[in-house]
Amino acid sequence: MPVFNELLFTVMLGSLLLGALLSFLLQNKPRLSILVGFSFANLACLTGLVLGPTLLLSKRSLDIILPWSVVGANLQFSLDPLAAFFISVISVLSLSVSIFSYGYARAYIGKQNVGVLGLFYNLFIFSMIALVSSSNTFMFIFFWEIMSLVSYFLVVYEHHDSRVRRAGFIYIVMTHIGTAFIIIAFLLLYKETGSYNFAQYASLTHDLSPNVKTVIFILITLGFGTKAGIVPLHIWLPKAHPAAPSNVSAIMSGVMLKTAIYGFIRITFDVLGVGPIWWGVLILIIGAVSALLGVMYALMEHDIKRLLAYHSVENIGIILMGIGVALIFISYGYNDLALIGLTAGLFHVLNHAVFKGLLFLGAGAVHYSTHTRNIEDMGGLLKKMPWTGFFFLIGSISISAIPPFNGFVSEWLTYQALLAMGSAKLGVAMNIMGPVLGAALALTGALAAACFVKAFGIMFLAVPRSIKAEKAQEVPLTMLVGMGLLALLCIIFGVMPYMAIQVLSPVTASLIGMETIPLLGGYRWLNVTPVMGQGVGVGATSISPLIILFVLVLSAFLVYLLINRVSKFRKARIDETWNCGIALTSKMEYTATSFSKPIRIMFRAIFQPTREIEKEYVLKPYLTSRIKYYGSIKPFFEDIFYRPQLKFILKLADKVTLLQSGSIQLYLGYIFVTLVVLLIFAG
Repeated sequence: MPVFNELLFTVMLGSLLLGALLSFLLQNKPRLSILVGFSFANLACLTGLVLGPTLLLSKRSLDIILPWSVVGANLQFSLDPLAAFFISVISVLSLSVSIFSYGYARAYIGKQNVGVLGLFYNLFIFSMIALVSSSNTFMFIFFWEIMSLVSYFLVVYEHHDSRVRRAGFIYIVMTHIGTAFIIIAFLLLYKETGSYNFAQYASLTHDLSPNVKTVIFILITLGFGTKAGIVPLHIWLPKAHPAAPSNVSAIMSGVMLKTAIYGFIRITFDVLGVGPIWWGVLILIIGAVSALLGVMYALMEHDIKRLLAYHSVENIGIILMGIGVALIFISYGYNDLALIGLTAGLFHVLNHAVFKGLLFLGAGAVHYSTHTRNIEDMGGLLKKMPWTGFFFLIGSISISAIPPFNGFVSEWLTYQALLAMGSAKLGVAMNIMGPVLGAALALTGALAAACFVKAFGIMFLAVPRSIKAEKAQEVPLTMLVGMGLLALLCIIFGVMPYMAIQVLSPVTASLIGMETIPLLGGYRWLNVTPVMGQGVGVGATSISPLIILFVLVLSAFLVYLLINRVSKFRKARIDETWNCGIALTSKMEYTATSFSKPIRIMFRAIFQPTREIEKEYVLKPYLTSRIKYYGSIKPFFEDIFYRPQLKFILKLADKVTLLQSGSIQLYLGYIFVTLVVLLIFAG
């Protein structure tokens, strides 16, 4: 069996490298390049979907040394349960996206080099799988850097647009700031332990002083937090995601952000071990703030991809809330309660990959057909693109955490973890914090639901608002299949969460010594039950997604029968909406701006909105022909955190330029002085 698993891993990585190479070599035959490039990606993802769950269900780890070398060293990989889980997540989303890409990439034929797209796309998936499989910090950083550079080239794929180039620049700067923090943390680990190997850290870090552990924890929080997009390190995310092709956006949001979650869990749980309580409190608060602010800014957006990007900030926050609660309980020694938070966080990693991938593919399908990302220019698309609308609706319900779809179960587990904080023996402060942050999560969920009522309603309902929407057509079959697979998973993981919880069992066992089964699973696939212990009882409940589904279907059927019975006694007539004798036009529709206006007013202290109104008259001031409204919100984090730093750097750069006088003699003097200083210190 180990030999077979090693073969699967080699085939998986080899397929991605071969797909990248062949796609690039066939760039002069774009259709063939698309077919070959994404077919090898599909082969690799199918292999990953066999390898990952096989290792998880068998509860085995796998150590692999490949004959390939990097800087003279053989590539050593270690597939423990955590790595196997993330390989499964990467594979399941990338498979659907690769199928979607057969049709989507054809839109670039004659406009961009599709061979380059296939090259970087395959390398992107390769780097993420190799990253989560790395056995030491050297390989981790090597593949982390490859992932960052390849994703940069994918972000700037449509480089003819200056806005795309600017988004790429911000992304590459922010990602390397994060990388710098991670490298410093790894160097500090090496200095203290003398090892690069993850497997050896567990036995070597027991003697680390609390101060060293704290420094490493802060460094990895900043480093991985930048890549994950936590507030206020998120500014690259709503710029880079819309700039990239939609299939790339789906993978960036769905799984690339999760590699940062993987790195954080790997170092925090595996390497640093039990830490002080404030570690968990910090992560919990960062998660809550990111979740709440992410969804609030998403509500203000009219660009569908920027809207989805802000929701990635929100969902990363929800994941971190689960992880933060787990860290708090571990600090108190309540590992059975930590199991709830950790399972919630990891389950949401999977769920977010599925429904956010679906939503980005849906946004890509709409853009493919309408050539616009502005939802104000859409409307009426459900009649033009019924399958796309149906799949987007499933994604919208899932991300809004409404049963019986997958987003509900993982958020419900997060609620249970927060409620457990309120009743466990943790002290008054923690007992208050849990329910308060639970209320913040509830507000986040309500705002997310409102946001997707806006997004789906404005995009797909009513009548077309523009010629682009009027001419929209359903997308090719391969694009529908890619979305359909993810929509199906939203339902499966929502109705039968036991499947995912069972897969997570060896992961939680390896991290905190507690298995999810049978503690979180009752009656096999029928119930999900939070653990009871350490004085916890208040607020702890169980759910049965399958019974919820049955009740919903039964209720819908009864309503249908009631309507049919009533309609027998009343004649119904379908006609146009009455509008006081005036013909209905798209200008009379509810807009995204008006929908989000109450939220903007309610939270104006945060958004600091500005508006400008221009009027055009037929007869001033009595007869108005047109009113133009311009509204915007202040870029709070850019103004507070980043612009002052940018000004300081530019001022410093201006002073440094004084050294660049153009005099060769002066430059030789610099070299001489530097040499003397080095000789003095060397001596």
